[in-house]
Amino acid sequence: MRALTDEETRVVFEKLSKFVGENLRYLVERPDGSYCFRLHRGRVYYVKEALMKWATNIGRKNLISMGVCVGKFTKSKKFHMQITALDVIQSYSKFKMWIKPNAEQAFLYGNHVSKSGLGRVTENMVQYQGVLLYSMSDIPLGFGVTSKTTQECRRAEPATVIAFHQADTGEYIRSETTLV
Repeated sequence: MRALTDEETRVVFEKLSKFVGENLRYLVERPDGSYCFRLHRGRVYYVKEALMKWATNIGRKNLISMGVCVGKFTKSKKFHMQITALDVIQSYSKFKMWIKPNAEQAFLYGNHVSKSGLGRVTENMVQYQGVLLYSMSDIPLGFGVTSKTTQECRRAEPATVIAFHQADTGEYIRSETTLV
């Protein structure tokens, strides 16, 4: 476990700020203690500082993970958020979409969200903004990126893609061997 370099921190925070905006500072400075981001074997973990100090007693070879895995760096140094980050960004996210029950299964299989499957949407979304996707009963399903603004979503044709898929809770089943 090591601290992120300045470049790695910039890349991770840019990706997280797409989803939480200016609430990014609340991820680090929380009322229940200080949290930090650590890198271990190419994966970025979000961990409480007290727990991180305890983990220093464990050797790097023996440490499997610690905290919540937010994402991983690819070999080309790009950062990909994983579905395990959903719990971290859920409470601080500004933009949300609710999916109709008939479109939930398609999204959970890794497909994009079309206008016909859109139930509700928050106001003032811009194009290519990170968005959390919920079922109509407020169960978080995953996250993606908007393809249109809120006003364009309302005027779009039913087959138009409204949100691009990035991660969903169905990944636990589809990719259970590679998420570890």
